[in-house]
Amino acid sequence: MTAPDPKLLANLRVVLARTSHPGNIGAAARAMKTMGLAQLYLVDPAIFPNSQADAMASGAIDVLANARVCATLAEALADTTLALGVSARRRDIVAEVLTPAEAAARLLGEARGAPVALVFGNETNGLTNEELGLCHALVTIPANPAYSSLNLAAAVQVLAYEVRQAWLGHPDWPQPEIDAASGSELENFYVHLETALAELDFLNPGSPGKLMLKLRRLFSRTRLAREDVNILRGILTAAQAGRRSRRE
Repeated sequence: MTAPDPKLLANLRVVLARTSHPGNIGAAARAMKTMGLAQLYLVDPAIFPNSQADAMASGAIDVLANARVCATLAEALADTTLALGVSARRRDIVAEVLTPAEAAARLLGEARGAPVALVFGNETNGLTNEELGLCHALVTIPANPAYSSLNLAAAVQVLAYEVRQAWLGHPDWPQPEIDAASGSELENFYVHLETALAELDFLNPGSPGKLMLKLRRLFSRTRLAREDVNILRGILTAAQAGRRSRRE
């Protein structure tokens, strides 16, 4: 039997957004290391580095030492081609809701070609709708509906375990079917789209929020390839040029 490819786990990052308590960062690092994950990204943590994080990490100090701190979630996801947000609440802002096992399979299937991410939100408020707008799908853990709030590190442990089980059970993951656009390429497209729609008087530039979130949902259902993004941006550029020429 073929041995599992370590590159798949190396290409999977855990992203913790706006963590309040440094101990949770350390506990999450420990949960990751027990399952063979090492790529930790921290988005605007309230306190880090910190001795409490080190203490809770136990033997996973190396994961903390190599953690990358980012100012925004978009920065943390810039080079990824698949990002899945973890939340106890179902939202209408994302196109698809996955179980942990489905999420693990999706992530490993994509990780052969590019970095992928599991995104966890703040301990109290979870992921905002804007943060979920940067994710391709939502992952929910089927916990007790009467008390579904998991500690951050416990949620990381559940997802990391599912990833490891899928990785051990399916060593031969095929190459991704498409050359998916990266997070930064998608964000540049969305900025271009918003600008173009405002110029075309389709979008109110003063309150673009809900429509742009719905458009993100629409495009996330299709998994845009790099070529798709280039074509769409070419259409937007042509539409903008036509609009400007008619005004002259």
